[in-house]
Amino acid sequence: MAQQLVERRGARAHDLTRTARMAAYGGFVFGPAATLWYGVLQRSIRIPSRPNVEILARVAADQCVFASTNLFVFLSTMAVLEGGDPRKKLQSTYVEALKKNWMVWPVVQFTNFMFVPLEHRVLVVNVVSLGWNCYLSYLNSMPSGAHIANATYPPDV
Repeated sequence: MAQQLVERRGARAHDLTRTARMAAYGGFVFGPAATLWYGVLQRSIRIPSRPNVEILARVAADQCVFASTNLFVFLSTMAVLEGGDPRKKLQSTYVEALKKNWMVWPVVQFTNFMFVPLEHRVLVVNVVSLGWNCYLSYLNSMPSGAHIANATYPPDV
């Protein structure tokens, strides 16, 4: 989606290896980790007398622990799979991506934890992740520091 809808690369310029890296990360790292994580949140953060506080605590834990760690692992993994330097990738993109993450995901997760049963939360995240992963793929494909040199890139989510 990032290559065709955002970057408009066309079929001939489509990077299948990039698509495979993203699919592998989603299937082998993010999917299993998220499934486990939502169970941990459900069991570990319990404030029965204050359901809204419980949801806020889960959102805070999700964003401070899981989202920040997942973003770190994603950018590092992509750099390694691409033969690049994970430190450089993290230095050039992590903070900006984390800021964008915090613009999108707290609202999604609050809604998710408030209204969606545990067994369907990963599905909700996967649907929203279609757009989010386009952003991450786009961000990851940019040369180091390119988003700083041109403030319009990566695009605001």
